Amino acid sequence: MNFKKIRLVAGREFSIRVKKKSFILTTILTPILFVALAVSPSLFMMLDMDNTQDKILVIDNSDVIAQSLVSTEQLLYKISEEKDIEVLKADFEKLDATAVISISPFDTLNNVSVVAYSVKQLDVNLTTDITDDINKIVEQYKLKQYDIENFEQILADINTPMSFNNYIIGEDGQEKESMVEINMMISLVMGMIIYMFVAMFGNMVMTSVINEKSNKIVEVIVSSVKPFDLMMGKIIGVASVALTQFLIWVVLTIAILMGVTTFAGGELLSNPEMVEQMGTMAPMDAEQMEALTSESGIGEVIGAIANVNWGYIIGCFLIYFVLGYLLYASMFAAVGSAVENEADTSQLMIPITIPLIIGLLIMMQTFNNPDSSLSFWASMIPFTSPMVMLARVPFEGGVPTWELLLSIGILLLTIVIVVYIAAKIYRVGILMTGKKYSWKDIWTWIKY
Repeated sequence: MNFKKIRLVAGREFSIRVKKKSFILTTILTPILFVALAVSPSLFMMLDMDNTQDKILVIDNSDVIAQSLVSTEQLLYKISEEKDIEVLKADFEKLDATAVISISPFDTLNNVSVVAYSVKQLDVNLTTDITDDINKIVEQYKLKQYDIENFEQILADINTPMSFNNYIIGEDGQEKESMVEINMMISLVMGMIIYMFVAMFGNMVMTSVINEKSNKIVEVIVSSVKPFDLMMGKIIGVASVALTQFLIWVVLTIAILMGVTTFAGGELLSNPEMVEQMGTMAPMDAEQMEALTSESGIGEVIGAIANVNWGYIIGCFLIYFVLGYLLYASMFAAVGSAVENEADTSQLMIPITIPLIIGLLIMMQTFNNPDSSLSFWASMIPFTSPMVMLARVPFEGGVPTWELLLSIGILLLTIVIVVYIAAKIYRVGILMTGKKYSWKDIWTWIKY
């Protein structure tokens, strides 16, 4: 192994790629895309909000519900004096109403049905708001039929929201606040980054090998550089490009996101209309969403983020990022040396892509149960451990030190074996041209 030549090849790969317009454009535009994806739902929701008030004309055959309906800035309820729905339908254009709803009398179970008439389809938010308002009134009406003393006070006491906080006790006996949602988000982001970078930059190594092989450039290069040194130089060079681009993405994304939230973040969090609409979309009601975005709720989130062991998590991420890339990039390089063009890679790529996909699927399951047997073994198997282990490490106390060290040790040993095998394939395949090669041929090269 000639480290000087490996460094020269790696420098050449790095220099060629960072000077490409595609690299510059993706490096600049990707952070903007990340921020846009993060803030666009809230921004679109704000833009979608208008100041118009939907007017709902109510025919109340129950004689109870209409008088309890409370109008809001977005929804105005008006009790109709006309009880005949056919008359209102015939003269609908003159009603100045978005819709007319007819509430049936209470049945034997104290339930009602509602029929709405409008000239155009009612949107989801409007129908949800009307349904929720009527359901709450019917629910309270049913409870009142039991003639419970101090019913209103009892109901208020029952509906008091509960606060749930999780504190992790460290080895030193100190406790710190933790939120599982934050850990899940960190796991998801790191796992997806590993999957994306391994697939993207591993494929970049393979493409580079195929291009040089098809253009006969490699025949000139190997006259002065050993095939193994050339392979390792390409892998390290592309890895340098990946790390450089990733670090730039992190810095630019944080800078852009901080700039956006400085001007719009506070307004988004404090906007009551936003909170109300988010409550209809998220798996929690508006009161819970408002509590989360309240001053105390934000404080808990910030406190939980501050308590995350970022040094440990980032250290694990960099280790598995580099090792996972080296493992798969060597296999991509071997495949690239065994084919004439990218169209011939489909058959040989199956053993590489299947473990990646399996690792991604197990990673998704790991968020729900990071201590399961499936998560443990998948974090030990080297072909899935870069993604699965990174889905486990953000959960406090979820990965004992011995498991982490064992996983890294197995991964390192596997890399040595795979690089050795890939080098043997690369040494022969890089100069072999003229036909498609099968797994049988590649097995012969390995034994050569």
